[in-house]
Amino acid sequence: MVKWIAQGVGFALFASGIGFFSMAPAYHYLEPSQGLLRLSISHAGQIVGACRDRSPEELAKLPRNMRALQDCPRERSPVTVELELDGRLLHHEAVPPSGLSRDGASTVYRRFPLRAGEHRLTVRLNDSARIPGFNYQRSEIIQLHPGQVLVIDFNPQQGGVLIK
Repeated sequence: MVKWIAQGVGFALFASGIGFFSMAPAYHYLEPSQGLLRLSISHAGQIVGACRDRSPEELAKLPRNMRALQDCPRERSPVTVELELDGRLLHHEAVPPSGLSRDGASTVYRRFPLRAGEHRLTVRLNDSARIPGFNYQRSEIIQLHPGQVLVIDFNPQQGGVLIK
């Protein structure tokens, strides 16, 4: 009987510990006067080089199932992202492609707590090693409210840089 009471007391202490730590200490995701800017992009850059035509001699050396007329590289360009906030550079990063053959998507995820209020945000992105500078750009005046989360995404079919 004493074992059952000791076991009950032990479970009660354990449960009360879980109850206490589920309520305290209080966790604050952001300061009360802050909003969050989240950069979340997963995009496969353009292919590094152009395709080339194979000569008839090259085709003859290949097995029948490998005789494609063009030889195209698999490697993709790194994706370069630059964020500018209120005229100053906030973030600059060149993200290499994933995969063993460097043929996958480049993925970047960063979070930036910012003071709430009006900001001028410029996002620049380059997904081609053959193009100097940036081939996608978007500038916008954003109104960031306390506790609000703005997400920067990229989708070339929807016009490029998206701010949601």
